[in-house]
Amino acid sequence: MTLSQARPPIRFNPFSTEFRRDPYPVYRALRETRPVHKTLGMWVLTRHADARTVLHDKSFSAGLIPKLVTEQARRLGQPEVARIERLGRTSLVFTDNPEHARLRGLVNKVFTARTIATLEPLVAAVAERLLRPAVAAGGADAIADLAAPLPVAVLCEWMALPTALHAWVGGWTHDIRFLLEPGLMKAEDLTRVRTVVELFADALAEVLAERRARPGADLISRLLAARTAGGDHLTDEELIFVCIMCFVAGTETTKSLIGTATLALLRHPDQAAMARRSPERLGAAVAEALRYDTPLQLTKRQATRDVAIGGETIRAGDHVLVCLGAANRDPEMFARPDEFDITRTPGAHLAFGHGMHGCLGGALAELQTRIALDALLRRHPRLTTPHAEFAWQEHSFLLRGLAGLPMSFGASR
Repeated sequence: MTLSQARPPIRFNPFSTEFRRDPYPVYRALRETRPVHKTLGMWVLTRHADARTVLHDKSFSAGLIPKLVTEQARRLGQPEVARIERLGRTSLVFTDNPEHARLRGLVNKVFTARTIATLEPLVAAVAERLLRPAVAAGGADAIADLAAPLPVAVLCEWMALPTALHAWVGGWTHDIRFLLEPGLMKAEDLTRVRTVVELFADALAEVLAERRARPGADLISRLLAARTAGGDHLTDEELIFVCIMCFVAGTETTKSLIGTATLALLRHPDQAAMARRSPERLGAAVAEALRYDTPLQLTKRQATRDVAIGGETIRAGDHVLVCLGAANRDPEMFARPDEFDITRTPGAHLAFGHGMHGCLGGALAELQTRIALDALLRRHPRLTTPHAEFAWQEHSFLLRGLAGLPMSFGASR
């Protein structure tokens, strides 16, 4: 009898309203009683050490989602999704080595720490522009007025996309995110996503042609210029898909992070006061927010060989759900894990993943969140929220994010 057979079942339902409101009691119970168990047709891992092991082990494939998209399309009677399939197969998020190493090597030439740091004036200007009407009105919704539009606007400007596209890419990105959770897609969702991918890709193809003729300092021009020592470079379609996935992987997660970081500080006024007194702690506040209320709560892998983890044998072909949110509250890794403490020594949180699929845009997400917190907290010392309870988004079970966060500025500095 295995360990999982000897223990009574535990209800793990990431789709429930209660779980969306507060998943951490469930995570704690699983970590303490059945940290590695099989439910909903997959293995669920909740301990930091086990999560890190799977994310680090290259034999756990990240290519599961594109396969599930293809299967879902066939079930829905829509097998003609060639461009969507290519988007999945050539995406950094879903490729394995050697293709992943090739793509990552090229894209890493552009996504450097130095380049991200140069974006600070741009991010600050966009944040100020977005908040100006709200400040004049005396109140805002931190999600609708800042957290949602900020990462979309920053990427649009970094890519130097035509102004006419700016109004469209946020909605397109939201639709394409359905591909990350194919089991939730209905026939009409798949039809819409297929149309949107075509629209987005065609629009970016026009931008590529213009940048090839007149290159600049923008992200797309830099990706066009990226070369390996052997002369390898991104094809036009690969570059287009990199840009699309920058929006898909980098906007909703950053939106969630800005919202949950703001909420954590509002709920912990002593920590907020510390950040106001010592703005150099804002970076630590962002790191703690990533650990404390992780935006990407869950990520999936598929085993390609038999692996023993936590007394169980995960067989080749088995699906694995890695609970990043649970791992980041593991007391074996973090002291007082359920406390929000911006003085905490930065630890090995897994909010950006780990190993070869570690988040490419993590530094940009941290930069945008730090600037957003500075704009909200330091410049508005009487910032409050009139609500005690909040609604959480329901369009994704992988992401944890607020649906809204009403705020009052009080007297501004």
